[in-house]
Amino acid sequence: MIGLEKQNIDNLLMVGDRILIQPKSPVEKTKTGLYLPPSVQDREKIYSGYVVKVGPGYPIPHVQEVDEPWKKGADDVKYIPLQAQVGDLAVFMRTGTFEVEINGQKYVVAPHSAILMLFRDEGLLK
Repeated sequence: MIGLEKQNIDNLLMVGDRILIQPKSPVEKTKTGLYLPPSVQDREKIYSGYVVKVGPGYPIPHVQEVDEPWKKGADDVKYIPLQAQVGDLAVFMRTGTFEVEINGQKYVVAPHSAILMLFRDEGLLK
């Protein structure tokens, strides 16, 4: 896990198809009331959390009619936007994700392909 101290999360930029998720607290007990030890909680393959930041999307090169690729303006990149939006509840697979700690708060950086479902409440975003 990477720890970052005294960082403003508003200044954080996600790259490509990466999404910053604030995970919900794991289930600590079963439906019948038995408490689960941390080792059982860590073995879960699917987690959920709230989307905090979203990257620009999948980069695709801009097609140009320039005969020399080193000429100025050849680096224009366009992006295919992601489905996830800030405030969505994401259900995601734990594999392929990375944990980061920013100002004492734990977050998960996940690729867009790790997300299985998104729950969006339009009333919360307005």
